[in-house]
Parts: sequence; structure tokens; C-alpha cells
Amino acid sequence: MGLHSLAIITVAYQNYTVLDDFLNSLQNQSNDNFHLFISDLSDDKKPINEDLLKFNLTVNYGENLGYAHGVNMGIKNAINKGFNKFCIINDDTYFKDGFVEDVLQSLENHPRSIIGGKIYYAPGFEYHKTRYNKKDLGKVIWYAGGINDWDNVITLHQGVDEIDKEKFDDFKETDFVTGCLMCFDKKIIEKIGYWDEKYFLYYEDSDYCVRAKRKGISLYYDPSIVIWHKNAQSTEGAGSKIHQKYQKINRLKFGLKYAPLRSKFHLLKNYVLDYIR
Repeated sequence: MGLHSLAIITVAYQNYTVLDDFLNSLQNQSNDNFHLFISDLSDDKKPINEDLLKFNLTVNYGENLGYAHGVNMGIKNAINKGFNKFCIINDDTYFKDGFVEDVLQSLENHPRSIIGGKIYYAPGFEYHKTRYNKKDLGKVIWYAGGINDWDNVITLHQGVDEIDKEKFDDFKETDFVTGCLMCFDKKIIEKIGYWDEKYFLYYEDSDYCVRAKRKGISLYYDPSIVIWHKNAQSTEGAGSKIHQKYQKINRLKFGLKYAPLRSKFHLLKNYVLDYIR
């Protein structure tokens, strides 16, 4: 089964309630040619009732050594079971019943590449909660391709906070694919290895994309793959202290590794000034 099937890999940490919509989405897939691998890094681990699920599930338990560690756990377990197509996805997401079919088709059409999809905010989880009319909820974009802004050392989401008006419906190459939804085959692992676990949380996806591009691997945005994201539910919500902490430290780590020299200087200076305030 593994060779032509999809290994869906997600990382769970503490917040088990977000899994409900995620698992329900998988229950209703039109293509059941997939296997879910959950890396559970929770401090207080709880069982997942596999008897109620109609699809194959493997839960691997581990210490909380970060998101990249959980992703790598899942990929290694999937490879051990014979899988060579992977979909890394946040557990605070949900999607329609054609999701697996769309991912498999995209991987078939674009092998040896890294692919992301169109990601909306789940209704009620928008960053600007008072900006939108009720009819627009569920159509507010979180990610529609990515840009590396090396002057400011930040990865930007195209279309973020915009209501989708078919502006981002074209398949295209992109600078950055978010780790919220990243699909690739085993050839990528063979060429650039696993995710860098030094990041713990945030910028591990940016790092992986830069490593891929430097090896000549294409990164694509495929709008036919669509999910909804309950933004930052594993880190107490967008703008939380833990969210800001790891964004800052790993932006510094990422920038010092890849950014132009002038950007490295400004990044380090601003980090030190912010630290001593």
C-alpha cells in the first residue's frame, strides 16, 4: 500500500480538541489511499480512540523536542512502513473530501518538488476578527504562496488577510511553502535530508525551503489543494508570549544562517536591543 499511498503526518501537542475536525475531515475522504501518522509530543498524553476511525492510523509518542522533531518522527515511521509520498499538515486544520485525491494528483504531476496549497483562516480564527462580514468568513486567506524578504529577514504569506476573489487561483512557483501544509516525495528526503530540529518551533519550514532551493528543488503553490487553519492553536493563539518567543529566536537563527551580511547585522542589533529593553 505504501508505495502509491499518501502518508499524512501531523504533530499533536496538548490540545487534543483541535483533532476532532481534522480527523472528521479524514473520515470523509473520497480517496482512502492514505495512512495518518500522529507524532504525539504532549506532556500529558491522552489516547486517541482508533476504533471509531475508518482509516489507518499510527500514533507515535515522544518527548517534546519541537515541531521539526515531531515531523521527522512521522516521516521516518512512514518510510519504515514503505511510504514515499508525504503530506505534513497541522492538526488544527480541516478540509473537504477531495483533499487526499488533490494532494496525490499534485505529487504525481510534480515529483521531486515541494508543494503547498491554498490555506484559509478557519471561520472565527482570523487575525483581524472585526474586519470581515459574516458572509466572508471561511474565505479569508492565510497563505497563497510565500515570499522571502531578505532585507527584513522574514517570510511573508501572499494574500494573507485578503478575502479570496480568485486572485490566487493560478498554480505557480513560490519562494516558501509553509509547514502548515507541505507535500513532497521521498526523493526530497534523499536529496536534502530531514527538517532541522535546532529550530524547535517556527522557521523550520523556511529553513527546509531554502535548503531545497539551493539544491535546485522547485517549490510550488497549488491552489487546487485547499485547507482551513485554526491559526496558532498549538501556541496559545497568534501573538501569545510563546508565539512571540520562538518567532524572535528562530528568525534570528534563520537570518544568521542565510541572510545577506547587512541584514544579519541589523537583525542581530535589533534582537539585542529588544532583549535589553
